[in-house]
Amino acid sequence: MTNINFNGDAVRKLAEILVETDLTEIEYEENGHRIYVARRPAAVTHVAAPMHAAPLVHAQEAHSGSELQSTGKPDFHKHPGSVKSPMVGTTYLSPEPGSAAFINVGDRVTVGQTLLIVEAMKVMNPIKCTTAGTITHILVGDATPVEYDQPLLVIE
Repeated sequence: MTNINFNGDAVRKLAEILVETDLTEIEYEENGHRIYVARRPAAVTHVAAPMHAAPLVHAQEAHSGSELQSTGKPDFHKHPGSVKSPMVGTTYLSPEPGSAAFINVGDRVTVGQTLLIVEAMKVMNPIKCTTAGTITHILVGDATPVEYDQPLLVIE
């Protein structure tokens, strides 16, 4: 049996390079010794990102005084039916360019239904409905950037 000269530092450095460059495998050879490092890509739901922009949609403009900000616009952060972004990313209202939107204002939605997608770091993350109701406001446009905890839509 041959004695193997294991270089853990080289393996760790190659693994870091995989992560930094978003590669899935890398191979390095020096003085007749070869190191091959591979990683499994994260499970990804592949959904084509729409390339067109859709207008911002509001179903109703009548709001109680308690929902209004100092600007006179509704404050959907405090609205009990507000669905907020769980991450920083880009929103997509349909599964692929040219296809119908997942939801429209006035639609009845059920628990588990996909409402929209937030793309973060090249991963398409479906935002699922957690409460049944009717879509009253869609607060983001298609292919628009969003921040963490930003209201995306309202279900009543």
